[in-house]
Amino acid sequence: MRKSIGKKITMYVVLAIGALISLFPFYWAAIGATNESGKLFSKPPVLIPGSKLVENVKNLNEAIDIGRVMFNSLFVAIVYTVLSLLICSMAAYAFAKFRFRGRNIIFGIFLLSMMVPYHATIIPLFKMMANFGWLDTYQALILPNLAYPFAIFLMRQNMLAFPNSLIEAARIDGSGEWKIFFRIVMPSMKPALAATAIFLFLYQWNSFLWPLIALSSNEMYTFPVALSSLFGLSRIDYGQVMSGVTIATIPIIIFFLALQRQFISGMLGSAVK
Repeated sequence: MRKSIGKKITMYVVLAIGALISLFPFYWAAIGATNESGKLFSKPPVLIPGSKLVENVKNLNEAIDIGRVMFNSLFVAIVYTVLSLLICSMAAYAFAKFRFRGRNIIFGIFLLSMMVPYHATIIPLFKMMANFGWLDTYQALILPNLAYPFAIFLMRQNMLAFPNSLIEAARIDGSGEWKIFFRIVMPSMKPALAATAIFLFLYQWNSFLWPLIALSSNEMYTFPVALSSLFGLSRIDYGQVMSGVTIATIPIIIFFLALQRQFISGMLGSAVK
């Protein structure tokens, strides 16, 4: 009895320490957003809220136009997530339920593509977008990487567990493949869809290198690019930076909390398979 209690106490202590380490950067950013720049590096460090939040947010808005940047980031991330989720789900369904020559080879190529350094694709991708006339547009941010290999892998692993008998029964009843996919398979994939949506949303929301290269006007900047513009050569207002980081984190937290139950179920389903 005492051993089990001791194990529980130890487990809770370890989890509490882990939670503290994980959450402290968010707390530090929120505290920094309410203080002036100099207090972030004071000794001892300031760990209580200050009175500069309104001023920091005002200065940040004058520097990067928070409303426009937020719209750009949300529009690009949401549209990309929806389109990529649809394309990756259809590809995963084909790999999981259709039998065709070279299926495993093609799927293996998709997996191998995840090993290619992202930086190696930047120059060809830039030339392609320049030839299309899509530089400094939403298309340049949304269309590349719609067929995200990891999303296809994750959805395929979940779809492998879907009973083939239900698909065959629907085909016997005269249902077409599109109807089977959208009305029979996809409704049962909600946990997997939520897990994949979170990965895709975070991937696009946090994307920095490609938007930095593809975008040239301040009106098109997403949050990572806009925040990088706050780092000047001679002076950095860390109050502004922390305000921007805090604001940029809010949509991610909301999106994850809204889908966290389905996310856990989807990841467990993939792991079990």
